[in-house]
This record gives sequence, C-alpha cells and structure tokens, in this order.
Amino acid sequence: MAPLKQSIMLVAGEPSGDLLGARLIAALRRASPRDLDFIGVGGAAMAAEGLQSILPLSDLSVMGLTEVVPRIPRLLGHIRRTTAFARRERPAVIVTIDAPGFNFRLAKRLRGGGIPIIHYVAPTVWAWRPGRAKAIAPLFEHLLVLLPFEPPYFEAVGLDCTFVGHPAVEQRLEEGGGAAFRARHGIAAEARLLAVLPGSRHSETSRLLGPFGAAVRTIAEQVPGLRIVVPTLAHVADEVTSAARGWPGRPIVTVGEAEKLNAFQASDAALAASGTVSLELALAGVPMLVAYRVSALTAFIARRLVRTEHVNLVNLILGRRVIPEILHGACTAQRLAAETLRLLEDEGVGAEQMAASRDAMAALGAGGEAPSDRAARAVLDVMARHTSG
Repeated sequence: MAPLKQSIMLVAGEPSGDLLGARLIAALRRASPRDLDFIGVGGAAMAAEGLQSILPLSDLSVMGLTEVVPRIPRLLGHIRRTTAFARRERPAVIVTIDAPGFNFRLAKRLRGGGIPIIHYVAPTVWAWRPGRAKAIAPLFEHLLVLLPFEPPYFEAVGLDCTFVGHPAVEQRLEEGGGAAFRARHGIAAEARLLAVLPGSRHSETSRLLGPFGAAVRTIAEQVPGLRIVVPTLAHVADEVTSAARGWPGRPIVTVGEAEKLNAFQASDAALAASGTVSLELALAGVPMLVAYRVSALTAFIARRLVRTEHVNLVNLILGRRVIPEILHGACTAQRLAAETLRLLEDEGVGAEQMAASRDAMAALGAGGEAPSDRAARAVLDVMARHTSG
C-alpha cells in the first residue's frame, strides 16, 4: 500500500458546505505546525482558500426527491470519479461535509481503505429516520456536529463525536456596515428595507421566487418607500436577478459574503428560505420569517417521516416557535406578505424574536471558541492518532 500523503481531502456538496469547508481549511492552516495540501470537491469559497475542485459544486447541490431523481446518473458518475481520485491521491484524512446523499455513498466505497474519514455536519436523526445513526457509524472514524443535543444519538451507536458549534456564529459584522450599505445604494435612513433570500439552490429558487415576488408586491403596496435587497450566490445570481427585475422597491441584488452581511445589518426585516441563513440573520439582529417549498410528492413524504415540530434552528434550540415558519402548501404570497408586514409594522414583534434568538445563538457557540477552530483541532487529532497507530 502506498504511503499516505500529508494532504487533506475535503468534499462539500452545496454552498453552505463550501463556506464550512473554507473556514475549516483556514482553521487547519492556523492550527497545524506543518504545511498542509488541500484537495477534493468544493466551490468558490474553498477555492479562495487554495482548493482546486475536481467537480463543479453546482452539479451536487440539489434537494428533494423529485429534484434528485433526474440527476442520479450524473451524481453516481461523480461519486465514482471522486472515489477514484481519493484512492489515487491517498490523503492523510478525508473530511466529507454535509451532503449525505453524495458523501455517505462516497464513504461507503472508501471505507476499509486505510484512510480515516471524518464527517462534518450530522444527519438530522433527531428529526427523521433515527436508524441512520447506526447505519453511518461504520462509515466514519469521527463525526463533527453543529448542535449541542446531537452527540448522544451517535455515541450510543459507537461513533466518536465532537460538538463544535454552528459555523454561523463565526460571522463578523463590519462596524457601521449597515449605514455604509444604505449610503452606497442610495437608501434613505428612514426607508424600510426588506431582505429577500429565495435560497441557494436552483431547486429552491425555482419554487420560491414566484411567491416571494408576489408577496413583495403586496408588501410594497402597504409600506410606502419600501426598498428591497436580495443577497444571493453567483451560481443562482442570473435567475434571481431576472426575477427581481420585475419587483417593486428598486431591488438591489448583491453577490458576496461581505456585502450580504452589510445588507443584513441595513435591513429592517427578512423573508428567507429556511436554512443556515436564518442564523446569520439572527446574529445580525434582523427579524425574519422563513419559508420553504418542495414538490407535492416530497412534501407528502416529509410529513410522514419528520419527527420534529420545527424546521428553523432557532425554534429547534429553544423548543418553541419564535421564528414564523411557512412551509410547502401554506407558502402562499398572501401568508408571506401578512407575516412580513407584521415584522415591518410592529417593532415589538421583532424585538421579542431577537431577544429569544440570542439565547439560541449562545447555545450554538456564540461568544466562545470559533467552531471552525474546534473542528480543525478534532481533525488534526484524528490524523495524529492514525499516524501514530
């Protein structure tokens, strides 16, 4: 067997994983006493940290049963290609990041090959299919989890687990960034600014841009001088820009992490696709509601499998509904507009939401050691054990 190289392979399958991977790469460089080489699969954020992806991230970023099925042949081909790459390159460790549909299949093909595999972001066994914890335990040497209540699910089936905290708490807000954003874009200090975030995947934007746009039109009729900002990502920017062009409120479409955070600081409320962005909004102090739509078939199956009352992480941590959730068939322009207007017109509603959100953020690691630094330490520990063993 060829000796292991001192390189780390990371495999991300969606934009949130790309950002997570980028932060992990930076943290590993800070923590390691030696130079490390990073290889694998990622997007723009990981590329900025020096990783050259062997696959386009957009090929892997898809959700929902009916959305995934047409892509299966291509996804299986990418799994074969990534497996062959790992076997050829023989990194010191492989870190798979979220994207269980892709990464669990990859790990299954690679297990027993002498390369330790760590998975970053646990499957939501607390929400549905708890048997997955036992099923994945043989695939990985270690699991890095984001939520404080997750380790017992996996430790009970023999999988070593480290709670590292949620990466959203690492966001750094620029002092005065909100005021500067308004000045750059000609938004008056007294104007109400609504952030609209229709998702990071084509499968999300295709279903949410319609009802979000219709809701914006209704809201603009009720809020004089309303302005709209639409932070998005490069791979969906054309689709989002085209849709937003017909909205009222002179929409500003932004791309990039720094401008997104400045836009959040400038915003009075947000209408967002359910996901990690809700934590970023909470940390920026933006009252919000979250929405999500999948195909009717996917929604039907989810209703029968999901074991939790909430989808938003703030609500999950607190055990109660603080952030409004409007999902699937209920995700209509009328509902979205009504809930958003409450946030824009009643400051007390938003203040109560943000006060509760601060407690949830503390539970996810805000104010402590950065989650990426905790994750990097755990990865290096696994590497050291494997090398010494």
